[in-house]
Amino acid sequence: MARKMEPRRKSLSGKWQYIWPMWLTLLLHVLAIFLFTRGFLLTRNELPYYSNCADISQSPCLFSSDHLNRTTNSSNGSCWTKPAITRLVIIVLDALRFDFVAPSSFFPEAKPWMDKLQVLKMVSSRNGSSARIFKAFADPPTTSLQRLKGLTTGGLPTFVDVGNSFGAPAIVEDNLIHQLVQNGKKVLMMGDDTWTQLFPHHFERSYPYPSFNVKDLDTVDNGCIDHLIPSLYEEDWDVLISHFLGVDHAGHIFGVDSNPMIEKLKQYNNILERVIEELESQSGPGGLHENTMLIVMGDHGQTLNGDHGGGGAEEVETAVFAMNFRKPASSIPPEFDSSTCRLDMDGNNVCISSMQQLDFAATISALIGIPFPYGSIGRINPELYALGARRWGLGASRELSESHVWMQNYANVLCVNSWQVKRYIDVYSASSAVGFSSDDLSRIASTYAQAESHWLHSTRKLLLDSKSGSDAILPTLKGQIDEYFNFLATVAELARLKWTEFDLKLMISGILILFVSIIFQILAILRGMPLAGASGIFSISTLAYVLLAIRACSFLSNSYILEEGKVANFLLATSGIVMLRYAVVKEKLLAESLGFLLLCMFCQFSIEVGLTKQAATSAFMKEHTSWILNITSGFPVWEYVAEVVPMLILILLAFLLYKATNRSSFKWPWKYTIRSTILSYMLILVHWIPDCNSIGFVLVPESIGRNYIPRIIYGISLGQLLLVSFGGLFEDSYLDCKKNLIIKTMAMLSAWSPTVILLAGKQGPLIAFASIIGGYCILRMGNTEGGAKGRPSSSSAIDPFRVMQWSLFAVSLFFCSGHWCAFDGLRYGAAFVGFEEFVLVRQAILLTIDTFGFSIILPVLGLPFLVATMKQANQTKDFIYMQLSQAYIMYGLSTAITTTFAILCVTIQRRHLMVWGLFAPKFVFDVVGLVLTDIFTCWASLYYFDQVKDDQ
Repeated sequence: MARKMEPRRKSLSGKWQYIWPMWLTLLLHVLAIFLFTRGFLLTRNELPYYSNCADISQSPCLFSSDHLNRTTNSSNGSCWTKPAITRLVIIVLDALRFDFVAPSSFFPEAKPWMDKLQVLKMVSSRNGSSARIFKAFADPPTTSLQRLKGLTTGGLPTFVDVGNSFGAPAIVEDNLIHQLVQNGKKVLMMGDDTWTQLFPHHFERSYPYPSFNVKDLDTVDNGCIDHLIPSLYEEDWDVLISHFLGVDHAGHIFGVDSNPMIEKLKQYNNILERVIEELESQSGPGGLHENTMLIVMGDHGQTLNGDHGGGGAEEVETAVFAMNFRKPASSIPPEFDSSTCRLDMDGNNVCISSMQQLDFAATISALIGIPFPYGSIGRINPELYALGARRWGLGASRELSESHVWMQNYANVLCVNSWQVKRYIDVYSASSAVGFSSDDLSRIASTYAQAESHWLHSTRKLLLDSKSGSDAILPTLKGQIDEYFNFLATVAELARLKWTEFDLKLMISGILILFVSIIFQILAILRGMPLAGASGIFSISTLAYVLLAIRACSFLSNSYILEEGKVANFLLATSGIVMLRYAVVKEKLLAESLGFLLLCMFCQFSIEVGLTKQAATSAFMKEHTSWILNITSGFPVWEYVAEVVPMLILILLAFLLYKATNRSSFKWPWKYTIRSTILSYMLILVHWIPDCNSIGFVLVPESIGRNYIPRIIYGISLGQLLLVSFGGLFEDSYLDCKKNLIIKTMAMLSAWSPTVILLAGKQGPLIAFASIIGGYCILRMGNTEGGAKGRPSSSSAIDPFRVMQWSLFAVSLFFCSGHWCAFDGLRYGAAFVGFEEFVLVRQAILLTIDTFGFSIILPVLGLPFLVATMKQANQTKDFIYMQLSQAYIMYGLSTAITTTFAILCVTIQRRHLMVWGLFAPKFVFDVVGLVLTDIFTCWASLYYFDQVKDDQ
């Protein structure tokens, strides 16, 4: 049949008659993903408008507490609100968990990392203290870039900005920093260099430090310490920002429950103690910090294993500590006090309030007296505002209580706040084609109209009437504040629900192109399938389609996405049971079938360990993540075994490669490639030895072993890839096609394996050995259903069942190696194996290899084994390469179908509560995996098909 189809393929010469469908599929997938991403991960429209002092004349509010007119400026320097503070110190502790600050008495169980920031708790619990702790809630995604944008703009950054976290673009919309500079405030910054990327021309002085080397716990922090304390004695700034990173990096590398984390928290406690002492010493009358406010805050939280990015409670909950260095004259009415008080372990009464990070920009703007950022939708937090607000009135009677005076001022600033938010919503809706619906806008307009009407006809008149008594104004003020609260809460609720602008036309276009690519792949598979033999593949092969359908449909449920590793391994074990049944019936390959099921049990165990790492403990997050070492903690003998066994397995792998190269069919290009891999394996052993507590000798200095040896391994691997890529120039013509295919596949896998194993840590050899065993079992079991008594098959169609098993096994290896489809499933430490400094492209490549090495790179490049080990009567090159082409297209088809269903799930669930915390990360991982699969398939097509010639 292959001969009958030859004239149809003669239009394309050489290898391109087999590989062109793979390249066209890559183009279709890239186009589909580009369109869908443009429709799904759109940011909200950033309006090019900025707030100005003169804008307040358009509002119905009372402009100043001293001037009851609408002049655009005032002698005391006020703008939209009367300034309550003149200087501000903001200390950002990156990835500050709420339980780092709150006393352990607020939690059911005390943990080792709690009660380490003692100074914040002690200061806030003093009698008559002007300090308060807040539980702050961040909006996901919880990466530093989005949180800094949210804190300074008062808006809701969207998921697409995660991609910019490694190269932050400058903020072009109105923001707090811009307003400070525009209104004559001098801003001093030190620490995380993300600030200088977001605000490149705003700082009077800045001391930025590189922020992406997660292995470095001290450089950024030490730089902050060097400049922070001396700057407190300087007069050339109005706002000081100091961004520490040590806790964030300690979490990424070691986890929350680790000694480096605890030491960092103790260091921060000492620093904050010094800062508070210095500010208090200069806060007397006429002092430099007489009217200074200190804010210590986190930009987001972190999980127990030290990661963040999603919308889990540990990630979105952080803390804010605010302190005014004079006793505040304003007291907040109990109706607006959200604090919860408990006794700490020392018997001190500690009160903790709550706030949204969305409210930060508006509240700080009101305290400093500058215009609110144009796009802010936050609400002035009453408790934080009360910490800084002075005692002043709006012409009211001096007989009013402090509580009533505070309510007068707060009602007026809420009027400004609400007017600004309504102005923004109106302009945004008019300029954006996709935004709030007409029903949403009607709801917003009616709630604001009601609040404004109440203000104009009741509250404002009472505030301007100096004879108004307490009894008359108090109920009116409370009602007015409640109405503004209702309006601002309505806007925030609708914005969180519908802010992201989904372009359904682009999303549907991308999905349709994906379906076109699937149809094209099916036709490409069928083009080489003989009609006479087609019915023979629909026996056990039907199960392959069923397994694929089950896996694809599982993505329509968020619960199954969370358990994706278990689902994939269950389907893999199901296929193994089916093959065991065939092995029993035909009385052969029983050992391989049973071994495959045992391997599935091992995969299930390792996936369970990975889930434990994800959800329960941070002990697994080491510099080189290895669950092998961590499951044995507390058992010295097993710790020794866990350190030695990976080395023995690596030696075994090297021995197997050495035996393979002794075969006469391995000529010098391939033989030297594989023997270079053996050398790399030995270098990996040398790299590991300094980290082994059970081994008392050192072969090389630690600095060389940790940094230079990995670089040598990378260099060897690069040389191997170049050698195998041009190895076709040295091929032996006398070798048959299958033998040559096996040799080239072994050489390619050998070139990649040292880097993949090195980045995976000490679990790498075991995962590699498991992948060899699993691949061998799949290859052997593939002949179980062959012709009678194992006679070679004459069909030119590759068995879909074997390809499906290969694909499911690759997915299982992804989860076996400790990954999962979330941003906290990335092992950032792997990106710094062999390097201390951060270089974006280099670290991205290493992180990609670590994440997808066992699940995409090695399985795709090892796929030719499926064809080369089949027992077939037809051994011509045309026949073999047609089968290899089918195998690659089938493998890509399975990946494309599962990715398409994941995209369908994201489209359906785009308004789901977990869209940014679960569905969107799954989408990102799947589309990256699909494109990588296509890229390596195309590379393999150029490498493995370079011998295609017309058979004589």
